[in-house]
Amino acid sequence: PTGKKPVLKAMMTTACERNCFYCPFRAGRTKTQRLTFTPDEMAKSFQTLHRANVADGLFLSSGIIKGGVTTQDKIIDTAEILRHKYNYQGYLHLKIMPSAEVDQIRRAMQLATRVSINLEGATAARLQQLAPKKDYWNELFQRLQWISQLRQQEALRASIVTQFVVGAVGDTDTELLEVTEKLYHRLGLQRTYYMAFGPVAQTPFEDRPATSKQREFRLYQASFLLRDYGWQLEDLAFEQVANLRLDVDPKQAWAEEYLRQAPVEINHASRADLLRVPGIGPKGADAIVQQRRYGRFTELSHLRRVGIRQAERAAPYLLLDGHAPAQQLPLHFKPAH
Repeated sequence: PTGKKPVLKAMMTTACERNCFYCPFRAGRTKTQRLTFTPDEMAKSFQTLHRANVADGLFLSSGIIKGGVTTQDKIIDTAEILRHKYNYQGYLHLKIMPSAEVDQIRRAMQLATRVSINLEGATAARLQQLAPKKDYWNELFQRLQWISQLRQQEALRASIVTQFVVGAVGDTDTELLEVTEKLYHRLGLQRTYYMAFGPVAQTPFEDRPATSKQREFRLYQASFLLRDYGWQLEDLAFEQVANLRLDVDPKQAWAEEYLRQAPVEINHASRADLLRVPGIGPKGADAIVQQRRYGRFTELSHLRRVGIRQAERAAPYLLLDGHAPAQQLPLHFKPAH
């Protein structure tokens, strides 16, 4: 009863006129059960679940029927009912449809906590292989630009996210992270999501191999380094096939190459240098910089005291007052006479 309640992910309709090659809801797939809700039905259903403490937020998407503009209207109408008829004030994530108009996007952002439109492919060429009826620049990327401009010019607070399908059409991690870096720094996206491809029966990609979940995980780790740690794409270690290593996380891979033989002196390092050390995140780096005003770090326990829970992971890449942590003696140690 006291646990965190889930966000309900729902669709206005599971019917769709698009034929994305990887999607279970693609047009013409007979194995998909097609269900459609009116805005009143969707809003009432969610409100019932919310009042019963079953769901604590709504992520509302839809298949596309009668074009993106008509479908977007139904999503917005549902949000209007929730906000104004039911006075729902909680988390609301609204999907922006391809071809949605700028006024629709503005209204969605006024109602939503978060909005998203999925690029799916890292490039226009990759999207053409995934979803030949979608236009990368005019339908999808342009809408991300509009959302970004509305946030800046009209102080709309709804955050922006997108998603990529990983591994279905030969895409590389370099491609995916290059566009991720641009989305974070140029358009102000809060997050990029990665969906490891899994084949779906009765689709053109049903015989293609599934993408490793470990690859998806490494992409998330790398994307957080780009977003939160001040890293750039060239800082990441890619293999010859332009993908991240699966056997080690990207921060660890960098540290092994650059810090193993030249560890960071924790008492003098900049915040940016501290963020290069495995086991030290943004909050930990801030705590270290703050604590240095009052004393020096001379042993790993001092790191734990300021909230560094992975002090042992950081140890091989640090100097504590000029010494490797393994060489340090506890403060209470007294040599034998």
